Amino acid sequence: MEKMETMKAVIYCRVSSLKQSTEGDGLESQRARCEEFAQRRGYEVVAVFRDEASGSTVSRKGMKAMLDFVKSKRPHQHIVIIDDISRLARGLEAHYALRRQLKNAGGILKSPSIDFGDDSDSGLMENVLASVSQHQREKNKEQTRNRTHGRMLNGYYAFRAPVGYRFEKVSGHGNMLVRQEPEASVVKEVYEGFASGRFQNQTEVVLFLAANPMWPEAMRKRVTCERVYELLTRPHYAGYIDASTYGIRMKKGHHEPIISLETYQAVQERLTAKPKVPTHTNTTTDFALRGFIDCADCGNTLTACWSKGRKQHYPYYLCQSRGCPSKGKSVRRDDLEAQFSEMLSKLQPSPELHALAVEMFRDLWHARAALGDSMRTALATDIKKIESDITALVTRIMGASSETLVVAYEKRVHDMEVEKSVLREKISQCGRPLVSFEDSYRTAFDFLENPIKLWESNKLEDKRAVLKLVFASRLSYHRNTGFRTAKTSIPFSLFNGLDNSDSEESEMVPRVGLEPTLLSELDFESSASTNSTTGARLGGQYLNGLACECNRIFCNFLQVTNAKLRA
Repeated sequence: MEKMETMKAVIYCRVSSLKQSTEGDGLESQRARCEEFAQRRGYEVVAVFRDEASGSTVSRKGMKAMLDFVKSKRPHQHIVIIDDISRLARGLEAHYALRRQLKNAGGILKSPSIDFGDDSDSGLMENVLASVSQHQREKNKEQTRNRTHGRMLNGYYAFRAPVGYRFEKVSGHGNMLVRQEPEASVVKEVYEGFASGRFQNQTEVVLFLAANPMWPEAMRKRVTCERVYELLTRPHYAGYIDASTYGIRMKKGHHEPIISLETYQAVQERLTAKPKVPTHTNTTTDFALRGFIDCADCGNTLTACWSKGRKQHYPYYLCQSRGCPSKGKSVRRDDLEAQFSEMLSKLQPSPELHALAVEMFRDLWHARAALGDSMRTALATDIKKIESDITALVTRIMGASSETLVVAYEKRVHDMEVEKSVLREKISQCGRPLVSFEDSYRTAFDFLENPIKLWESNKLEDKRAVLKLVFASRLSYHRNTGFRTAKTSIPFSLFNGLDNSDSEESEMVPRVGLEPTLLSELDFESSASTNSTTGARLGGQYLNGLACECNRIFCNFLQVTNAKLRA
């Protein structure tokens, strides 16, 4: 007995999470109770070990440190004091695995709550209490899951708040997601930029976030393509709850959306799209055209490097393709980029044509706003058609005997439900422009008027945006003759064609007239523009051709450009 009273002891404390450790007093309460027990028994406490980990696991940092400490003191045995049996483990397998490790290390387990004896009765009690501890853990997990499921069924996000949101107590809702600025605005810019094509791939989003001072500093240091992909695939930013592990798909949430569902869907469609201007990890402001210039001799992409001279390094573009006549023959960066700037400066339309285009789009804008009711009716008809198709698919699911067919039908029903939600969102916005015409397209038209302004920016992101917005494909360059004829995007090709309207190659629509089928394809924008004063000044043939192209490409181009320049 005298020997037992002078034995040395260590204390082991555990809570399930770091939050319990920082916001509660669980660890210190356990330590105090164990110290009181050791003092009462006459043990000398020589060390205290702590863990913030689940009781269902065996491998824990604090537990390993405690076992190593006890093992290092052999052949002398140490008392290991725990506050309760649940602090050792919350599972039968974990409990007995740790008991064996502790015994092999030379430790003797003690607790103020239970007597760990060697007789059969003590063993039965230990086994029962360990089973009860495991049941409590499993029951807590089950209750937590059920409450989480019920919370999401009611339209509330029930996990850790994503970047751009924070949890706040709201009367009648409890803890609910609310916007957190400026992160929410950055998330919106990323989604809208990716949907519109401002960001061609996830690498460009990584570069944007890493250089954005409004993005949390800790996240800027570890932003990766994987984290960007995770950011771009979260429907709760569109105001919906989606948790397949809980059987919940695209449930409308109560929290305020940061983006529209249509934007979210556009992002999902673009995630696997092939970029027109690839972004390489070694692309820097030193060589903004890297990856966009092809060698005219072999058709492969030019690379770039700094070459060492007698006194300093010099920047060059060059082709390194095997077998190319220009292999290894470099072109000074300043010369090549000066030629590019000269070519870009020639793409400005005349002031008169630019003014006409602005007025024409103003007419189109007002015409679209005036037809809100008819658009709302058409969208409602589409929703009824989708609902009818869903009903038919549900009937097929109930009668299907193949599991493969059931899964395919359920996926189709889910996709149609999302499509229906997008249409409802459009209906709610019909007839009420979110912003004015000036706010929507002013900066885009400024870019069309003089694209070289953005190219002269010091930001690599701006320079790459010019390449994506102005040109329809990569440029071809010969080291002796310079740039070959560039294929520009529709708006710039259109402006150049109208400026040189005497050339037959520049005509978008034949002067003799338009085919009836083409006229029937024109949307309300073309008919509205044809009757406008501005349309009369441009000429019916050119105006109808321009309106047709606008419906298909030009409007989207302006939205992309405007998003870039407003950034």
